[in-house]
Amino acid sequence: MAKNDTETQAPPVTAKLSLPTLTTMVVGSMVGAGVFSLPRRFAQETGVAGALIAWAVAGTGMLMLAFVFQNLAVRRPDLDAGVYAYAKAGFGEYLGFFSAFGYWASACVGNVTYWVLIMSTVGTLWPALGEGDTVLAVVLSSAGLWLFFALISRGVKEAAAINRIVTIAKIVPILVFVLLALFYLEPSVFADNFAGADYTGSLFQQVKGTMLATVFVFLGVEGASVYSRHARRREDVGRATVLGFLSVFAIFASVTIVSYGLMPMSEIAELRQPSMAGVLEHAVGTWGKVFVSVGLIVSVLGAYLAWTLMAAEVLFVAAKDDDMPRFLKRSTAADVPVPALVMSTLLSQLFLVVTLFSDDAFNFALDLTSALTLIPFLLAAAFAVRVGVRAELVIAVLATLYTAFLIYAAGLKFVLVSFIVYAPATALFVMARREQGRQLFSPRELVVLASSITGAVLGIVALVLGWISL
Repeated sequence: MAKNDTETQAPPVTAKLSLPTLTTMVVGSMVGAGVFSLPRRFAQETGVAGALIAWAVAGTGMLMLAFVFQNLAVRRPDLDAGVYAYAKAGFGEYLGFFSAFGYWASACVGNVTYWVLIMSTVGTLWPALGEGDTVLAVVLSSAGLWLFFALISRGVKEAAAINRIVTIAKIVPILVFVLLALFYLEPSVFADNFAGADYTGSLFQQVKGTMLATVFVFLGVEGASVYSRHARRREDVGRATVLGFLSVFAIFASVTIVSYGLMPMSEIAELRQPSMAGVLEHAVGTWGKVFVSVGLIVSVLGAYLAWTLMAAEVLFVAAKDDDMPRFLKRSTAADVPVPALVMSTLLSQLFLVVTLFSDDAFNFALDLTSALTLIPFLLAAAFAVRVGVRAELVIAVLATLYTAFLIYAAGLKFVLVSFIVYAPATALFVMARREQGRQLFSPRELVVLASSITGAVLGIVALVLGWISL
């Protein structure tokens, strides 16, 4: 190996992550901005009955996925950066590349939701920010985006400690919200919201409409597998995944259910984001809104740090496996993959600008974030079907069926928009193959390429003709 190649590799990791630290990272990744937006999103789609069914479906399905990551971490300890590595091992380099890119893009678009929510929160005091979707909001968000890039690129040795502190800080206001909502809950309002409203449609439509929102708040359940190369013991990766999921499931469901007991759902559906603030303000007054808003900003900044690092990690590991261009495998002495970090920040910047053209910036970014993860999750679950035995096989099949249902629930709009994001990524794959002097595509890979390009073209045509909108 040449000297320059040695210098571009990440330095040996000496500080390994323990089970409590990995679990905290999973919880910290999942408890983010999304939970503060749940009351409005659910009230726009479903009543209490639909919400209960939706959480039962989402909870069961995501638990199956959590078990999939737990089982694969033990059965295939040779695979790092879980979601991407499982797709590659099961279905080849090109689909593995797409899985890595999709998961990375999802993390970058998810970071956009954080800035939209921050600006929407501050927008209650500074109307020029709107709901995080004005030109001024995008300019200020962009400044924050690159400020974080500058901070992270200098090294984040204290990231694990910061994540523990921030995780505690953001769970406290959520728990206080749930307890206060239970105290002020009005049974008659809760009963009126049980069946839904005129605009919500059938019970099946209500459940279907909430699926992408539940995916969004559970993103991070796979976080421990992404950092598997840093784990002290491989068994801890799977344990942290399941423990992290179980720790937050009840919190997420509670936030939505108790909100139905405070306000008519039609009024919750019209609240500005973060809707938790508006719900608590209705119950206890202005201080409740301020309390939740402060909690949201702490939550968002902590989650942004975690997801920015996770996004860069996926690109970095894929580049080390020669599935991304060589420049993405470079890192600093502080183990920060700066080129991957630059790419992540640039993609987030792009989608910040795209929100200016969206009818609902936050919901668009939330749904797209969820939709982009579905292919990586489906491939990981399908790989578990291939390698599973006995009970593991049953779990893997259930996880695969659940993820397939999520793709159906996402609808044609987000499937086509996802293709628009996925298709151009092939340029990175071609660059990597050329660097290695290899054939660009095998016959099977050409089929995948043609499918992705066709989907992207259909998506662009649908946008231009107004069949779908952002």
